[in-house]
Amino acid sequence: MTVTSNSTAPPSGAPAEAPRERRGLFSRGLEALLTQRVALLVVLIVLLLIVMSILDAAGLLSGSFNSDYLAAALISAVPLAMLGLAQLMVILSGRGGIDLSVGSMVSLTGVVFGYAYGLWGWSLIAALILAVVVGGVCGAVNGVLVAYIGFPPLIATLATYYAYRSLALVVSDQKPVNSPVIRDFYSAAKSVEIPLVGGSLPLVPLGIFTFLIPTIVVVWLLLNKTTFGRRLYALGTNNVAATWSGINVNPNRLAVYVASGVISGLVAVVTVAQFASARPDAGTSGNGMALPAITIAVLGGVAITGGIGRVAGIVLSTLLIVWINASILLTLPGNDGTRFQLLALGAVLIFASLLNGLTKRIYGGI
Repeated sequence: MTVTSNSTAPPSGAPAEAPRERRGLFSRGLEALLTQRVALLVVLIVLLLIVMSILDAAGLLSGSFNSDYLAAALISAVPLAMLGLAQLMVILSGRGGIDLSVGSMVSLTGVVFGYAYGLWGWSLIAALILAVVVGGVCGAVNGVLVAYIGFPPLIATLATYYAYRSLALVVSDQKPVNSPVIRDFYSAAKSVEIPLVGGSLPLVPLGIFTFLIPTIVVVWLLLNKTTFGRRLYALGTNNVAATWSGINVNPNRLAVYVASGVISGLVAVVTVAQFASARPDAGTSGNGMALPAITIAVLGGVAITGGIGRVAGIVLSTLLIVWINASILLTLPGNDGTRFQLLALGAVLIFASLLNGLTKRIYGGI
């Protein structure tokens, strides 16, 4: 009996398998970037830092792109990340959830805080609580319109955007609320050393420790460690199934709009400190705060249809957008830089929306 061998078959471990293995690694890497938004954001941030460092080394920037500059840019990340977290909770609830009124709530509650703290002689804690309560009431109005009356969230929050913006202008008589006490409150927005590290790292805005990090921790705990968070994800994933499973839909949907208002009240206090005055247009001037917050949420991997989103994505997308804006100002100094910031914001929103749609079609999720 003669035994023949197939001379065309490659021996075990032959290099012919290497291209197939490389293709497998590439496919897995691409899938990880598309399905794990946190991983993609980390890659994009690293690429941005590398490119800007190369341009800085080549002398093509109008200023130094270094750790001090990046740390100073984080002052705008505090309100944007907080409002991004507010949008995360609202959009997670599904049924087209969105809150266009956050900028107006910031303006209105900021004016109220300015009167209480700067003119009426209230203590800082009492004035802060008042701002949170006013923000929560404004959010509750949105929640009632959406959850109980049945208004589409886009229409309801657009209407209250105009209403709260008008109230801020009327209450303040279209002038910033100012006093020596409020001007001194600017110290709440100063840059400080990172605790336990001392002077070995750049100074960072105080608001990161006093407002942003506590908000991140609370929202993360609510979404990941409580039954409310599980109900919220269930609502956004399938509203009908959530109802049939015994979840009381309307109170939970109302709660996310109240939470959005509460966070907006906290952001109002942050903006008063940053501007050293309570401006009635603090959250609505320019392109406002609502659209950047929504962009941050979408870029961070929040599915606009609801049910999908993570706190880490919001934090990283905020860093990316803030540092993109800071990079543009160094690349295009003067008014050109400000104009291109708006273009970059629109481009980022389109990119995030396309990426969300592509990921959903290919892999069925984010």
